[in-house]
Amino acid sequence: MKITITGASGFVGTHLTRIMIEQGHTVTGVGTSATHPREGTKNFNWISADTTRPGPWQKNISQAEVIINLTGKNIFGYWTKRYKSQIYDSRILTTKHIVDSIPESSQPLLMNTSAIGYYGDGGEDTLAENREPGDDFLASVCIDWEKEALRATEKGCRVVLMRFGVVLGKEGGALAQMIPAFKLFAGGPLGSGRHWFPWIHVADLLQAIIFLMQNKEFSGPFNFCAPETVRQKTFAKELGNALKRPSIMPAPAFMMKLALGEMSKAIMGSQKAVPKALLKEKFQFQFPRLAIALQEILK
Repeated sequence: MKITITGASGFVGTHLTRIMIEQGHTVTGVGTSATHPREGTKNFNWISADTTRPGPWQKNISQAEVIINLTGKNIFGYWTKRYKSQIYDSRILTTKHIVDSIPESSQPLLMNTSAIGYYGDGGEDTLAENREPGDDFLASVCIDWEKEALRATEKGCRVVLMRFGVVLGKEGGALAQMIPAFKLFAGGPLGSGRHWFPWIHVADLLQAIIFLMQNKEFSGPFNFCAPETVRQKTFAKELGNALKRPSIMPAPAFMMKLALGEMSKAIMGSQKAVPKALLKEKFQFQFPRLAIALQEILK
């Protein structure tokens, strides 16, 4: 199939590009990076473009059978007014331009990233896909993001909304930012560590994308997180165990607020998300438990 991946040079995008090429698909990657690690590979074409703006890159959207939109500025930064605008625009404007580029007659599959942040701070509640959205900044971003993607249904497209938890994998993602502190014996829980922490191994995330892509009856929202729900302090303990390091150096909430401002609320928000829709459709997780996932990644 002809697949276009926007945000293809990011952590998930790089892994996804590789696996799609290996499966024999013709892939066009789009992103802001000047180059891509797979550039020059057979059946791969790279387009460097600012997807928040209309441009020639949209031609590849109109020719695609599957569009996988992974675009979004990293939320890990100090949330100034300008930074929040970049978080919002990178997601909503890109998705708008993608949907605008889809011809009425082509009806491709659109797989659009969203996030578990859709639910806001859920406290102790279990968050399945039918849960109402939250009302904080990230929730509002996800609401508008999904709304923009769902416009494609008006053109007859099948739309899958992928609500990502924290993605764990080698050489990037969340662990790349966490591991250095643990190796310096400075790792530990964030705040009290009692908030729920939704996670998924990148291998399961990739297989879930393929699973939903291949089953034409599936559409709507899917939580991309592991079946095992853990609190953040449990995650810190398991990561310390996997690295053979202690996890006893907490980052107090007041220090995180001073260092990170508004973003600290997002990091310490509680989201006990479960992949109810994926499990209902009999998707098989390769790494359903955190300890096993971390052992595989860090071996």
